[in-house]
Amino acid sequence: MDGEVVLKDVSNAGLVVSDRIGREIAGHIDLEESLEASRYSSHPYSSHPREWPSLVEVLNTWELPPVLIQRYNAAGGEGTALCGIFPEIRRAWASVDNSLFIWRFDKWDGECAEFSVDEQAICAVGLAKAKPGVFVEAIQYLLVLATPVELVLVGVCCSGRGGKADPYAEVSLQPLQEYTISSDGVTMTCITSTANGHIFLAGRDGHIYNLQYSNGLGWQNRCRKVCITGGLGSLISRWIVPNVFKFGAVDPIVEMVVDSERNILYARSEEMKIHVYSLGPNGDGPIKKVAEERNLIAHSARQSAGSRTPRPAKCSIVCMSPISTLESNCIHLVAILSDGRRMYLSTSPSGGNNGGLESRPSCLKVVSTRPSPPTGGALSLAGRSQSDDFALKIESAHYSSSILILSDSSPSALSSLLIVKRDSISQSPASGSLGPGPRSSRALKESVVSLPVDGRMLFVADVFHQQDTASIVKSLYSESGLCGYQFPHESSENASLKLWARGDLSTQHILPRRQMIIFSTMGVMELAFNRPIEILKRLLESNPPRSIIEDFFSRFGAAEAASMCLMLAARIAYTETFISNVVAEKAADNFDDPRVVGMPQLEVSGGPSTIRNVSGGFSMGQVVQESEPVFSGAYEGLCLCTSRLLLPLWDFPVFIIRSASPSSDSVPKDGIISCRHSLAVMHLLEDKVRSLEKFLRSRWNMRRGLHGYVAGKGNITGSILVGSGSDLVAGDRSMTQNLFGLSDSREGESSSKKQRIPYSGTDLAAMEVRAMECIRQLLLRCGEALFLLQLLSQHAVVRLVQSFDENDRKAVVELTFNQLVCSEAGDRISRRLIYALMEYYTGSDRKGTVDDISNRLRDGCPSYYWETDRMFYVAVECLKRAANASGTEERESLAREAFTHLSKIPAFADMRSVCKLFEDLRFYEAVVRLPLLRAHALDPDGDAFNDQLEVAVREHALSTRFQCYEIVANALRSLKGVATSSTFQPPIQPALDQASKRKYICQIIQLGVQSSDKIFHDYLYRTLIDLGLDDELLQYGGPDLVQFLQNSGRESTQQVAVPSAASQTSPTGHSRVPLLSHQIKYTELLARYYVSKRQHGLAAQILFRLAERRSDAGNTPTLEQRHQYLSNAVLQAKSAIGSENFHGFGGGGADAGLLDVLEDKLTILQFQMKIKNVLETTASNIEASRSESADNEPVDSVLLLRAKAQELSTEVKSITQLYNDYALSFELWEECLEMQYFASYSSDADSSIVRETWARLIDKSIHKGGIAEACEVLKRVGSQVFPGDGTNLPLDTLCLHLEKVAQERVASGVETVGEEDIARSILAACKGTVEPILNTYDQLLSNGAILPSPILRLRILRSILVIVREWSMSIFAQRMGTSAAGASLILGGQFSAGHTTVLNKGIRDKITSAANRYMTEVKRLPLPAQQTTPIYIGFQEVEESLMSPSPFERM
Repeated sequence: MDGEVVLKDVSNAGLVVSDRIGREIAGHIDLEESLEASRYSSHPYSSHPREWPSLVEVLNTWELPPVLIQRYNAAGGEGTALCGIFPEIRRAWASVDNSLFIWRFDKWDGECAEFSVDEQAICAVGLAKAKPGVFVEAIQYLLVLATPVELVLVGVCCSGRGGKADPYAEVSLQPLQEYTISSDGVTMTCITSTANGHIFLAGRDGHIYNLQYSNGLGWQNRCRKVCITGGLGSLISRWIVPNVFKFGAVDPIVEMVVDSERNILYARSEEMKIHVYSLGPNGDGPIKKVAEERNLIAHSARQSAGSRTPRPAKCSIVCMSPISTLESNCIHLVAILSDGRRMYLSTSPSGGNNGGLESRPSCLKVVSTRPSPPTGGALSLAGRSQSDDFALKIESAHYSSSILILSDSSPSALSSLLIVKRDSISQSPASGSLGPGPRSSRALKESVVSLPVDGRMLFVADVFHQQDTASIVKSLYSESGLCGYQFPHESSENASLKLWARGDLSTQHILPRRQMIIFSTMGVMELAFNRPIEILKRLLESNPPRSIIEDFFSRFGAAEAASMCLMLAARIAYTETFISNVVAEKAADNFDDPRVVGMPQLEVSGGPSTIRNVSGGFSMGQVVQESEPVFSGAYEGLCLCTSRLLLPLWDFPVFIIRSASPSSDSVPKDGIISCRHSLAVMHLLEDKVRSLEKFLRSRWNMRRGLHGYVAGKGNITGSILVGSGSDLVAGDRSMTQNLFGLSDSREGESSSKKQRIPYSGTDLAAMEVRAMECIRQLLLRCGEALFLLQLLSQHAVVRLVQSFDENDRKAVVELTFNQLVCSEAGDRISRRLIYALMEYYTGSDRKGTVDDISNRLRDGCPSYYWETDRMFYVAVECLKRAANASGTEERESLAREAFTHLSKIPAFADMRSVCKLFEDLRFYEAVVRLPLLRAHALDPDGDAFNDQLEVAVREHALSTRFQCYEIVANALRSLKGVATSSTFQPPIQPALDQASKRKYICQIIQLGVQSSDKIFHDYLYRTLIDLGLDDELLQYGGPDLVQFLQNSGRESTQQVAVPSAASQTSPTGHSRVPLLSHQIKYTELLARYYVSKRQHGLAAQILFRLAERRSDAGNTPTLEQRHQYLSNAVLQAKSAIGSENFHGFGGGGADAGLLDVLEDKLTILQFQMKIKNVLETTASNIEASRSESADNEPVDSVLLLRAKAQELSTEVKSITQLYNDYALSFELWEECLEMQYFASYSSDADSSIVRETWARLIDKSIHKGGIAEACEVLKRVGSQVFPGDGTNLPLDTLCLHLEKVAQERVASGVETVGEEDIARSILAACKGTVEPILNTYDQLLSNGAILPSPILRLRILRSILVIVREWSMSIFAQRMGTSAAGASLILGGQFSAGHTTVLNKGIRDKITSAANRYMTEVKRLPLPAQQTTPIYIGFQEVEESLMSPSPFERM
């Protein structure tokens, strides 16, 4: 019991208080329901116990003022005399003829003011609130005086005297000459007014008038009288025929009352008609008559037909009184009859919610009739005499908030007052339960007290509360809706009076006892109504027998009586006299006395019971039911007392926005945020709460009651103060057991065992002690919360929250007192407000120091302000001093001092804002290390590192750490220039240059890498990558950077296997793994890291993986990107050859193998890119041709081409797929030949495929552009696939096919083919290698079957001549020391640029022999000489040039 507050215990107690408050509110029964239930009750009335102090007592009696008596006697008792009470100004009044006397009714001060009008006698008097803006501010009320000839308004000014707090000490009457008008011959009978100052007068002519007044600035008169009940005919009749000449029957109005909550005016006439008028939704009109009933008494008689008491044949209505909404939503008016009965009426056609404020009056009907109270103290009507002589004869009555006062003048008794008051005992809930019960418990039961008086009762009024008390009560209950409907312009006094309708039990801690003033013919009498707590106080003062106290506890129930004892013992009850120490001690003793409050016990189904039989064993024949603990009346009384204290605060916001326009989200965005209640209200409640907590703490310290019992049993252990903390379950007793149950060995037992093993008496006592301790902690916390709210209110909450963002402001406005006290959210918001308060004190204007406000917070609300908070604010103060420091050393010293303080409390709440201050000071050591310390403090067990924990637990730990790491990330973003979302705005600092920014970024990285927190390392690395700080990461990253990049860049951390050359046509295992977009970035960085560390082989593998990765949704690399990756991989693989940094391949051969694979992959990718481009180009050409010509191609072909091109764009294909699915399918013969060459086709089957492919390619080229196109294709493709040995180039097929087609096209005239075109294209395809070409032509010449035509043979020989000349040119090039091209130019010949033949010994002889042989072939041709001779001469010149020693001479 060291005063510390455990939030878990407070939350558990808060659940109990919330439950009690809910049932307290639900326990308030509507009057209609009570009346309905009382119809079935045989005893609607009860008498007060004789042994108890009186329920009603006369406090004071005062005679009438002597001047009034003297004036009345002077008139001989025959003048016009009226009287009444104005409780609003604490004055009584009486009129004699034309004079009005007014004096203080609650205390005689010897003053009696007199005000006289003209000679006419005063016939009606009323008091109304002055409308604002019409008179001077000093005139608060208007006195309305009516005479038969005029209506007079008199200003009423109220003021204090001698600086006293009483604002009604002096009342002066100010004549208003301009506000007197004629009555038009109407004699007024009564005057009433509304809360907003509207004045209504009733005349003997049966009409009701509205007296209107203004400041006279417009065209209207300052004062005028308007009839609101008569139509146009009535108006003309009054103008033409004066009232004195009207002889028709007139039913004058004798009484008017106003229901200011529902804005209804009720009027009663002499003939017992009740008129109902609606004053408009807001009471400002238009005024409309909605009902008029004249047979209400007959209806009431029919309802009472079954009554056992006969009634007089005729009775009348004595008075009317409106019923407040707090009393009933369905019943609106009560009418007291002359026989003592009460008629309860409604203006709504149906009951229930339709009778609420939202419905306007539409009728008047009798809801219920209450029988008259018994006379002579009888408890029921059964003992009443059947004679009418014993019936009540009520001549005047008064009803207000459940109290009825009747003036009985029946001939069978002396003049007396019958006081009927709701019985508080019937309102008392059963022990441990609240809320509506059976019908009998909901029935209205009233106590009847007979008070003999001298004289006749003339007027009754409630004594208003003192203004400060009324203001407090209105602030507490009215704004929260617990005091009924609060209508505009309602005074605090009226609002507080309505609270009496809730009953004495729930208000006696905050309201004084009720008092009334009775004006009679003999004087003024002040009555006081003793509440149960006054009765108990006087019983304890008189030291009665024990049986009387036990009877008190029995009647009210142990819980309610214990609650009253607690209020007396803690001195929190509102009493007029001081509670003496003797009374307080006796009340405390009774609170702890188990003889009256009981002991905690187990309850089995039907009631408290034990489970064991008499012999001590279990009864095997009895069904064992679940037993639940029931705490004593002391605990229940404590819960009642606490819940009633906190009820007006608990579920309501502690802050409110005043004078603001609501926004669309129902939370105002502007306006002034302030505490809902005033300082006086919060101070009063704090005193009461702290007094109650202090009393409970003293009982523990003194070991009183169960505390001493538990201590005597030696059970003062942790089990008392540490409960199971399970969730709230249905049922009050189950809730109590779960929230405050012992945390002992039973927790491990099954539920069935718990049902069969009851708690011992000591266990139950310990449970109750623990429960009361939790309530005590709740009270302590509430007291501290109220202190904090007062402190915040003193410093203007609106100023403190001006730096909050919209979400924080919304959280502040929506914060309830329950949340502020019991929840972590409330604790967080309170700390935020305290921080703002400290900001206010330690701001730039330096209104104080941290210690100034810290001492107040530490003393007043230590659970909201810890020692760690003080250290935090000291550190913040150092930071602000550092910000204002001029020297660098001083700034560094203060920042380090603040860092030292904060390092000791790493779990402080406002880490983000503080780190922004450090960041502003460029003290990045704190920016990095404080969040890391906080992360460790919030996750001390390292749950984030434990993969064996539940997913939710680990995720929560990770989330907590990430919130801390985000602070460091924000610092990096700030230096990088990336905007961050932060509610804290640091002071504006000079901009940093790029060098300084990079310096601080590197400092943050180095500080972060020094940490042992691996999770933070990963978070830091990711942040750097997201911010584009790749270079800084690679330069200053820690030793775990490689592992991080590997884990982040791929699913498996296994090293990449070296692909073999044999697997080059199929994807390797690692190359086909899909990578997400963020994984690509990490993988690229890993490659860059390996390059920077000269680990080229590993870099080549990573680049290879990037190039070969599979595509996924939204992440498809282009072929160009893949080509770039592979190109870079090839470069890295080449750099790795012979390097000592190449790891993981087991020898120098592996690096060459990797290079071969990469080069092959690059070549295959180039094939894919080429095929894709061809398909796209073809599709575009088709589309273009379709748009220009009428002959449209099928659309399907274009779609197919596009689809295949798209396939090639998304995934890397193998060479087999490229050949079969794309090149071959779309007849891309050139690409097919290139892939055949790449695949090194060598078998006979392969040779036939190659020949067929060449043939298709040549045919396609000829079809496209003739022999010229075919020659160009042959040059381009042949030079690429020719290896030098003719393996992949079928020269025989190519030469024969081209020569035949050329001959045919020339002969047919389709195309003109040059004599050297075919020869030079074949020579270019063979890269200048002559011998394979000549051998091919020799084979063709030697086979007559192949070349039967002499013309074709001649054409072939012409091509051979071109080749032989090229061959000979290479010889001259060697002899002249120049290139073959140069020799060709010198000798006038032409030489292929692709000639690469090297001259060997004997080549000249070969050329000479071949030329001689070809000359012979030319001679054999059976053709004319003019065709053969040029060719023959050509061979001859070649032969001679080779045989001649100097070719220059020949030329």
